[in-house]
Amino acid sequence: MSRPAATLLNSYDPKYDPLVHATPGRGRDYAPTYWVDSAGPPPEDDGPINGDLDADVVIVGSGFTGLACALFLAREHGIRATVLEANQTAWGCTSRNGGQGQNASGRLYRTQWIERWGKEVALKLDAEIRAGFETFSCLVNEIHCDAQPGGHLYIAHREKKLPFLQTQARVMREVFGYDTKMLSRDEVRERYVNDADSCGAMLEPLGIGVHPVKLAHGYLRMARALGVKVHPASPVTGMTTRDGVHTLTTPGGIVRARAVGFATGGYTSNALHASLRNKIMPVLSNSLVTRPLTAQERDAAGFKSTTFVTDTRTLRFYYRLLPDNRVQMGSRSAITGADAPHPRHMQVLLNGLHRKFPALKNVGIDYSWWGWVDVSHDMMPRITQPDPKQTVFYALGYGGNGVSFSAHAGRRMAERIAGKTRTLFELPIYNSGLEYPNVFNTIRSEIFAPFRRIGQRGLYHWYYLRDEHF
Repeated sequence: MSRPAATLLNSYDPKYDPLVHATPGRGRDYAPTYWVDSAGPPPEDDGPINGDLDADVVIVGSGFTGLACALFLAREHGIRATVLEANQTAWGCTSRNGGQGQNASGRLYRTQWIERWGKEVALKLDAEIRAGFETFSCLVNEIHCDAQPGGHLYIAHREKKLPFLQTQARVMREVFGYDTKMLSRDEVRERYVNDADSCGAMLEPLGIGVHPVKLAHGYLRMARALGVKVHPASPVTGMTTRDGVHTLTTPGGIVRARAVGFATGGYTSNALHASLRNKIMPVLSNSLVTRPLTAQERDAAGFKSTTFVTDTRTLRFYYRLLPDNRVQMGSRSAITGADAPHPRHMQVLLNGLHRKFPALKNVGIDYSWWGWVDVSHDMMPRITQPDPKQTVFYALGYGGNGVSFSAHAGRRMAERIAGKTRTLFELPIYNSGLEYPNVFNTIRSEIFAPFRRIGQRGLYHWYYLRDEHF
């Protein structure tokens, strides 16, 4: 998928930071991910905006959510959207994640749903998240994306985390009706993987690992076949609204639309639109992919399954064995974009790989990269219309858990843009915006926004101590 340097408008910027830069650039190359390098030639797009134009609907962002929204607008509502992308299609979160399609979204567990909203709402929310997994599964079945079904293995990295997993498994079985199982340390090793951290695990039956860029290419092909226009190298540098018409400014011309949907994930700039200012906390995550393992190395590491894995650290590690016998692993990274390239952050990931799999200490790393994750104030996503008087919508805040649910979020945002109403839009992820709980906290968030990363450093230090020592 790599192209000659002469064809690129701008080189990849490893220090991009959405809290610092007004836009993610224009026509920048992809991050050097395994997914980009192994996806094959990208589908055709419609080129950068070159002159003013009118559109019925504009979607900003061409990752999973934006492409899915455009696809479902065309497929289910007969609306041909125009997608504006600052850089390349699937440039941001979509080409930098771990490809773990879970039956989840956001960072809260189902027990926390019950604590926060009560059992009745939690059951309805679960039904919607499960419907989202079905939307994702159906799309995966339509697209060649190296799908690896098999569920999700949630490993207790310390004995003290087993009661937590046992509670989650019991609630998922007894309240939500899932066939969720607890596995002993030996069962994990015998059936799945010999992770040296493992003290046992919870196995969730629903989960599909995917090649995220191949999946995004499939969304793009299907959407364009239905008349969707996708314009890369067309960052939105300004937006005004007058008499119900939204005017979006790009370097190549202005685009006028009756409705706009934002699907910019962790790459959402505070300058993009007033409704998005300080609504998410972008957090960096690191990833690596090893060279292909030999059969002996794979056996030494105990990989007997391609089921994807996360552990119970707050600063979690997530990994899986890919179809070509490489290991992909991810975890936390730097606090700021300026510091992201420092080798110490990748060393944290290497240390985790080697601690879990001592047999892989001498295995080379072929790819390493980092990317921004969109974390909301309450750890749950929002797919909403923040101001009922404005035809502006957004789908954001997956907290690193959006590979699967982003497809459904795009579908629901398409319904909202098309003017459909549903009783399920009364659910917490639909009936409110990415706001702080009250006006005082909203004002406080504006005042203290520049200092959030100081707090993040302190939290990371505390999480590390709690994960490894307390």
